[in-house]
Amino acid sequence: MDRKRFLTSSLLGLSSLVVSPILASQRHMLSDEIPIEVIKEFVTAGHNDLDRVQGMLAKRPFLLHSRYDWGNGDYEEAIEGAAHLGRKDIANYLIEQGARVNLFTLTMLGKKDLVIPILEEYPSLIQAQGPHGFSMLHHAKMGGADAQGIFDYLKEKGLETLKF
Repeated sequence: MDRKRFLTSSLLGLSSLVVSPILASQRHMLSDEIPIEVIKEFVTAGHNDLDRVQGMLAKRPFLLHSRYDWGNGDYEEAIEGAAHLGRKDIANYLIEQGARVNLFTLTMLGKKDLVIPILEEYPSLIQAQGPHGFSMLHHAKMGGADAQGIFDYLKEKGLETLKF
C-alpha cells in the first residue's frame, strides 16, 4: 500500500469512528420521542389540571407544542383544552412558557383588541371551529366577564352556535 492510499484509508476509518457515535446518538434522539400516551396525558391535563401541566412540562419541555389527535383530524394542544374549558390560569401559564396562541385562546382570554380586528379583516373566521368543533362563541362564553365584549360582537355578527 502506498503512502497516499494509507493516509486516505486511515482518514476514512478515523472519520467513521467519529461520525458513527454522532449518528447513533441522533438515531437515539429520534427513537426517544415522547410517547403518544404522555402527549395525551399532557393535553388532557391542559383542560383542568395546572399542577399536572407544570410538573409534566418541567420534566419534558417539548410537550409545550405537542398535539394529540383525538381522531378524524381533531388535533388539540394543552392550551386549546384550557381555552375551551375557560381555564385562564392554565392558558396564561402555558403562554408564559412560550405556547403558541390562536384566536380561540385569545377569545377566551378576552383579548378584544386583538381578536376583533382579526375578525374584521377575515370575517369568515367567525365561523371557524376549534378543537372538538367548539365555536368562537363557545370560547367567548367560557371567558366570562373578560370576554363579554367579544361574545357580544360575535352575537351581533350572527353567530349563534356554541358547537358545530
